[in-house]
Amino acid sequence: MTDNSPPRRTDATLVQLRAWLSQKDFAEETKLPAERVLCEELGVTRGDLRKALAVLEREGVIWRHVGKGTFIGARPLDNMLSLTQIESETNPAEVMRARLLIEPILAREAARNATRQDMADIETLMHQARAASTWRQYEALDTALHRAIARAGANSLMLAIFDTVNTVRRSVVWGRLRSVPDRPPLDHHSFAEHDAIVDAIKMRDVEAAERAMFTHLQTVALKLDPTIAR
Repeated sequence: MTDNSPPRRTDATLVQLRAWLSQKDFAEETKLPAERVLCEELGVTRGDLRKALAVLEREGVIWRHVGKGTFIGARPLDNMLSLTQIESETNPAEVMRARLLIEPILAREAARNATRQDMADIETLMHQARAASTWRQYEALDTALHRAIARAGANSLMLAIFDTVNTVRRSVVWGRLRSVPDRPPLDHHSFAEHDAIVDAIKMRDVEAAERAMFTHLQTVALKLDPTIAR
């Protein structure tokens, strides 16, 4: 059965707005006319216009700043959520899922690009983490080890992403209470898992490095919350 009903007004407004923007061919960061002017030019209501603008904003076609107006293009970095806002809106499960997505790729890149000095730094941190005398010391060294692996990937943008996730992680996840003993046990799962990651990087085995990092983080996630790594 064919639906011959007329399109909803909001859908029609969205079509009109897309066509209007296409005709104008605005450059990135161009400020659009005020909503009142757009309504008059398109012959639509303000309510329908706002709904259409919201769709385009979700698609990254435009971005809006309260008090300043509507602009062409994706929201610039200096208008992104602050780390404080992100920390208040995220949770440990989201942080771990982000790590599971990002860090295996960083390990893969490390296997491809690590220098001799990178490997020396990574191995030193790995051994220091194994010898840590307290959980706090271990966690600091563990963080440094993971960052050294990320740095060895030789991609400054990916390293910046790692640092952002890690900053949020420290606020959201770190500092949780641990049960005895006072330091990681000699058979702590991370020791063998770190060995596997570092060995794969040293062997330039990109697939094994990615797989080993994912396995390691999956174990961490399962211990934090069994639902995270599903």
